[in-house]
Amino acid sequence: MPTLFRFMFICATIAALIYGAMQALVVFVEPRERDVTVRIPSERVNPPQP
Repeated sequence: MPTLFRFMFICATIAALIYGAMQALVVFVEPRERDVTVRIPSERVNPPQP
């Protein structure tokens, strides 16, 4: 049983580290706002008539 307990402890530790990293990203990283321009070809907007 000790090996199962050790495995579960390692899995829980890894999960806690991942959760902590995600929490740190939420708290400390502020997204930058910027304008986004997407060019659409005129063939997609006005398809040629057959």
